[in-house]
Amino acid sequence: MTESNLNNLTSDFPLLNKLMALEEVVWFNPNVTTLEQGLPYVGLDEKDIHDASLRLQRFAPYLAKAFPDTQLSNGIIESELVDIPMMKTALEAHYQLPIKGRLMMKKDSHLPISGSIKARGGIYEVLTHAEKLAFEAGLLSESDDYSKLLDPNFRDFFKQYSIAVGSTGNLGMSIGIMSAKLGFTVSVHMSADARAWKKNNLREHGVNVVEYEQDYGVAVEQGRKEAEQDPSCFFIDDENSKTLFLGYSVAGERLKQQFEQQQIVVDKAHPLFVYLPCGVGGGPGGVAFGLKMAFGDHVHCIFAEPTHSPCMLLGVHTGLHDEIAVQDIGIDNLTAADGLAVGRASGFVGRAMERLLDGYYTLTDERMYQLLGELNLAEGIKLEPSALAGMPGAIHVEHNSEYLTSLGTDDTTLANSTHLVWATGGGMVPEQEMAAYLAKSSV
Repeated sequence: MTESNLNNLTSDFPLLNKLMALEEVVWFNPNVTTLEQGLPYVGLDEKDIHDASLRLQRFAPYLAKAFPDTQLSNGIIESELVDIPMMKTALEAHYQLPIKGRLMMKKDSHLPISGSIKARGGIYEVLTHAEKLAFEAGLLSESDDYSKLLDPNFRDFFKQYSIAVGSTGNLGMSIGIMSAKLGFTVSVHMSADARAWKKNNLREHGVNVVEYEQDYGVAVEQGRKEAEQDPSCFFIDDENSKTLFLGYSVAGERLKQQFEQQQIVVDKAHPLFVYLPCGVGGGPGGVAFGLKMAFGDHVHCIFAEPTHSPCMLLGVHTGLHDEIAVQDIGIDNLTAADGLAVGRASGFVGRAMERLLDGYYTLTDERMYQLLGELNLAEGIKLEPSALAGMPGAIHVEHNSEYLTSLGTDDTTLANSTHLVWATGGGMVPEQEMAAYLAKSSV
């Protein structure tokens, strides 16, 4: 971007000056609409989510046998919903501000099979592709018991096909582990910021790991090129895949069930605020879509990004979406939050969801590490750095009077609200690696 173009952009969007200075910022979306107004731009609806849910149910008997850690849930990949009252106290102490509402955590960080939110979308897309191939070959029908996929004949069948994906780490883990288990030949193209333990874990599962010294965008581009050269190769596109998006969206109806079980009310007088760490946008975008379909206008979704990688905030705020990258405005995209180290946001997610997302904020790597230590001390829950991005969200919401006024929210409503931090990864982090994370915390 030329200096002249950058000057024009910062003149039109002064917030960019703070982004470029790597300051923590909060921006609530003035163009947010009702679900009814925003839904046509998504291009998907409740039926699509229902179809995804049914597909996951069909695969459940297979998953329960293929992955013992899903047996307790009968092959359904789902995470706990927990209260974190001691962390609420820690946040109040750090910011010297009260949080009136209830603070909870959705532990997608500890989802079975791959220990991150990517177990929702990544595994779902692999299963969708496998089902399609098996249907077309006449090997499987919807009425079958899908545990028959454990038969060696299916592994031999899937071996003829390959799968490729570009990843900063967690998506690659989910797709690699699932693809290899079914029998596919799978290549994961990993960006420079991907953790060594994630690469090693994939190799142990028989996955071909291709490493790059560049960032996520290059890994995706190279993965796409490899797939184009091989007609039997299926490329999973984190930037544009509606299938991935739908895999994540099933979380909405699942959360609604958990809320009902715990007798947590969500309505106009009891709003739900959800804080989602954002990389390229597929995971948080899909979850946010599912949440909006489940709870309507009573849920408010807010994305959290590192100060060094604020790609979705940049894309939505300027309206340029995937036509601009953080590097274009001089930001390096170097962050300890490897799952969020993305310079250019998904154009599909940005355009589909921009009217349904209430806001965005950024935080520093240092703050993520500090939160990591505080959560471990307060609640005994260990997460990877990127999974802490959603933690300060309740402070930003409860202490932004302009935003609260726009919602018509008063102190009574806030006291009745639920703040939900979506924890995105950490369940499979090796002890030595977690110790290194905690050592970087000032707690």
